[in-house]
Amino acid sequence: MINYKDIELSDKKLIDACLTGNTYRACDFSFANLYSWNAKFKTQFDVKNQTLFLRFTESDGYMYYMMPIGHMNLKCAIEEMMEDAKANNIPFRMKGITLRMWDDIKAVMPDRFEYIHDRNNDEYLYLSEKLIKLSGKKLQSKRNHINRFKADNPDWEYFPIFNQHELDECVEMLDKWDKVHEDKDRTLKYDYIATRKMLDNFHALKLKGGAIRVNGKIVAFTIGEKLTEDTFVVHVEKAFSEINGAYTIINQQFIEHEATKYTYVNREEDMGLESLRKAKSSYYPDILLQEAILIPKV
Repeated sequence: MINYKDIELSDKKLIDACLTGNTYRACDFSFANLYSWNAKFKTQFDVKNQTLFLRFTESDGYMYYMMPIGHMNLKCAIEEMMEDAKANNIPFRMKGITLRMWDDIKAVMPDRFEYIHDRNNDEYLYLSEKLIKLSGKKLQSKRNHINRFKADNPDWEYFPIFNQHELDECVEMLDKWDKVHEDKDRTLKYDYIATRKMLDNFHALKLKGGAIRVNGKIVAFTIGEKLTEDTFVVHVEKAFSEINGAYTIINQQFIEHEATKYTYVNREEDMGLESLRKAKSSYYPDILLQEAILIPKV
């Protein structure tokens, strides 16, 4: 029996122990993501037989189960999740299933599930070297944006986020950013909550951050962390869009200073938002990490 409970900050050590050694590059398998987005998804967890079980409620009202991570036999773990759904009188559905996960599931439970591609949750992965150097004709416009930013703002500086004063500055910038966007897209409500939780618990979550200052004021900041041995994940990126090139330069500088030892950078999904899809596609992802919903075949 799985005893699901709400995720608290104090659960980080327990959950991280299960995620250690995880090789799936999906951004969901990060304690910071699970904890910070809890206001929206109400994610619950349990650890059984050194295996992490997760379930959450999506905006469509359905409860979904995630891929179990740990030492337990995969078939047994999924059957336990199916029993939990049955006990709660809800349909069994899994979400965030990458192609590698799908292969692993099919190997132990062939012909049991229907695979439904969930394009809005596909994740964008890039070679870190590409995001740093921005080489080639396709990324010429990105280099142009950075050159324009530097020309317009000769006193700019990048710095890693360390102390409370810098975190407070980021909160101040976030509030200003949110005020500009709040009437345009209320889906950003939970994005604000998640970002604020990461800033408020930055050191407890063991995150990395970087920011750009112009004229003594932060105009862009970003937050990320190690996801797997070869992949770094960027959870948050905020910039004042009226400052030409601010988004482009924080993207490039953060990876150059904080993520050079990783092969890939996961910049997460676009959530079906046209502006995000355009922005993330404009960097030409090296891997579009396809995700799906699984439902039992009738």
